[in-house]
Amino acid sequence: MNSLIKILAKSRLLKGDLDYHLMRASMVLIFLLFGCQKWFEYEAQMLIPYISNGPLIFWMYPVFGIRAASWFLGVSEWLLAALLFFGFWNKKLGILGALGSCFSFIATVTIIPFMPDGWAASAGGFPAMTGNIPFLMKDVVLLTVSFYLLKQDVVRASRSAAERHEWREVGDPRVRAAGEVAARASHG
Repeated sequence: MNSLIKILAKSRLLKGDLDYHLMRASMVLIFLLFGCQKWFEYEAQMLIPYISNGPLIFWMYPVFGIRAASWFLGVSEWLLAALLFFGFWNKKLGILGALGSCFSFIATVTIIPFMPDGWAASAGGFPAMTGNIPFLMKDVVLLTVSFYLLKQDVVRASRSAAERHEWREVGDPRVRAAGEVAARASHG
C-alpha cells in the first residue's frame, strides 16, 4: 500500500488543478443535459412530485404552470452551464455560476424531508429510501461539488485581485510598462 501511495503522490495526474477542472467540466455537462430535458413534456410531468413538494420551489406551478415551470428550469440550468463554463477563464462568472448551482441543489435537497412516502415503511422507514428519494440523494454530492467550485473561484478571484493590488503598490514593471504603453497610445 505504501508503494501505491508513493506512486500516486509522484503522479502528474494528481498534481495541479485537474480535479478542479474535471469538477467544473462535469457540472457544465450536467447542467447542459438537465436543461435539455426540461423542454420535453415527459420531463415536465416527471417534475410534478418534486416541485409540488419542494419548500423552496413549490411556488413555480402557481406562477408559471407545469410546462412553463419546466422551461424556466431549463433556461436557468443552461444559464448556470454557461456561467460555469465561462468560469474557466473568468472567476467572477464562475462565482455566479457556482452560487446559482449551490442554490439549485439546496432547492432540490430540501425536497427530501417533504417527499411523501420517501422512506420504506415496510423496512422501518428511515434510512430505507424508496420512491423519489434515491434520485434526490445525488444532489447532496452535486451540492458539495458546487460549494467546492464556489470556494475555489472565490479564493482564486481574491488571490488575483490581491496580486494586482501588490503590483500597483510595489511598482511592478508589468504595471509600469502597461502604463507607459497606454500613455504613448493616448499621445500618438
